[in-house]
Amino acid sequence: MKILFIAPLPPPITGHSLAAKIFFEDMIKDHQVKVVNLSKDSLKQGLNSIARIIQVFKIIKEIRNNQKDADAVYLTISESLFGNVKDLLIYLICFHRLSRMVIHLHGGSIKKQLFDQNKLVFALNKYFLRRLGGAIVLGKSHVHIFSDIIPVKKIYIVPNFAEDYLFISEKEIKEKFAHAAPLRVLFVSNLIAGKGQDELVDAYLALTDKSRKKMEIDFAGAFESDIQKVKFLNRIDGINGISYHGIVEDDRKKDLFSRAHIFCLPTSLSEGQPISILEAYASGCAVLTTNQGGISDIFRDKINGYEIEKGSAKSIKSVIERMSENPEPLLRMAMSNREIAHIQYRTSHYNASLKSIIENIGSGSNNQQ
Repeated sequence: MKILFIAPLPPPITGHSLAAKIFFEDMIKDHQVKVVNLSKDSLKQGLNSIARIIQVFKIIKEIRNNQKDADAVYLTISESLFGNVKDLLIYLICFHRLSRMVIHLHGGSIKKQLFDQNKLVFALNKYFLRRLGGAIVLGKSHVHIFSDIIPVKKIYIVPNFAEDYLFISEKEIKEKFAHAAPLRVLFVSNLIAGKGQDELVDAYLALTDKSRKKMEIDFAGAFESDIQKVKFLNRIDGINGISYHGIVEDDRKKDLFSRAHIFCLPTSLSEGQPISILEAYASGCAVLTTNQGGISDIFRDKINGYEIEKGSAKSIKSVIERMSENPEPLLRMAMSNREIAHIQYRTSHYNASLKSIIENIGSGSNNQQ
C-alpha cells in the first residue's frame, strides 16, 4: 500500500515528533511510505518567521505532488491557528483523497482554543473533517472534540506509549526504592511556559533545609529560546539538590528515569497524553501531575501517584514534603505503574493499532461516505 505520511519527525524531539518517528519506522517495514516532514527548528507554535512561512509553502507543494497516487494519507494535525491554516490547505489539496485520509490529534486543546473561539475556523474545519476516512485521538476524554463533526464509528482511540528500552524489571524497581535517600524527583519535558518547571523549583525552595536534604531534583528537556534557558539556569545556579541535564535521549534518558523515584509534571497546559508520564510508568516511578486534558485518561490520584493543583507551588511542596516523610507508598505505586505500562502502553500496541486503522481506510473498508 502507498502511504503519504505527513507529520513532524525529529529533530527537535517532542512527544509529537517522537510518536511520529516510532510509527514511521514501523510503517516502512510493510508499506511504500512517502514522508512529508512537518518539523521545524523552534518549539514555538504557529508561523513565527518568514522562513517558516516559506517552509510551509514548500510542504504544501510537496504534498500536492505526492498525494495523487496515495492509497491512504496520514496527517498529524496542529492546534495553533496558523498551524490549522496549514492543515486546511492540506485538506483542500487532498480534497479528492479525504475519504482515504486519517488525521491524528496528539494534543487536547484544539476544540477549546480554536474551534470554540472562532466560528469561521470551525466551519471551515467541519467542511473538510466530515469527509475524512477517520480521526485518531489519544483517549476517551478527547472523543468529544470531533464527535459533533465526524461519526463516532470513525473516531479511533489509540493511547500513547513508552519505548521498550525504558522498561526496567521489578527487581530493579525494588532495588532503587531500597535506596531512596535522597528521593530523586525527575522532570523531563520541553521547558516551555505552562509546563510547571518554575513551580517545581519554587516548591523545592519553600522546603525546610531538613526536607531539602532528603530530595534531589533533575530537570531535562529543551527550551523555547536561549533567553529562557539562561534565565532558568541562572535561577537554579548554586542551589544544591537541583540539576539540569540538557536534552536527553537513549542511555542518558534511561539513566535518569531508572534512578528516579518520582516523576513530576506539574503542567497547566491542556495536554494530550504526555509520553513522559508513560515513560515514568515503564521506569518504575510514582508520578506527580495535574488533572489537565488527556492526563485523566492515564492517571489516577493515589493509584499512579499524587494529583497536584495546576500552577501551585504550594500544592507541589505539600505533596513532596509528605512523600519525603513517608516514602513507603511510592514503591507500590511504582510497581503498579510498571505493570500497567507493560500491559497497555507498548510501542507494539501503538503501531499495530495505527497500522490497522490506516490499512482499513486505505483499502476502503471503513464504510466511507
